[in-house]
Amino acid sequence: MDVDPYIGVVVLAVLTAGFLVTMLVLSTVLGPKNANKTKQLPFECGSVSVGNVRDQRFNVRFYLVAMSFILFDIEVIFLYPWVVNLEFLGWNGFWAMMVFIVVVSLGLVYEWRKGILDWNES
Repeated sequence: MDVDPYIGVVVLAVLTAGFLVTMLVLSTVLGPKNANKTKQLPFECGSVSVGNVRDQRFNVRFYLVAMSFILFDIEVIFLYPWVVNLEFLGWNGFWAMMVFIVVVSLGLVYEWRKGILDWNES
């Protein structure tokens, strides 16, 4: 097995790990250590947490938008290998991906029409 093509990757991995360890050690050694009760409180988006997390309810739209984001994000990832191999796939691969994009677009239009993406409604 020839190691020469991978030497750059190994050097980059070692340098990255060294940088990471160095920054962690420096932040621990040089960082301020004046912890108090206020700094130990949970902090979320600029407001102090109130009550128990299990008692709080999220709007269902939050979950719908989150699932839609993940779904469309994963579908967009399928476009990258297709673009790279488009010349090899030819017209059959092109039209297959056009069908895929139309189906994904129809799903987006359906979500839009159902109001899943509209946060102004209550």
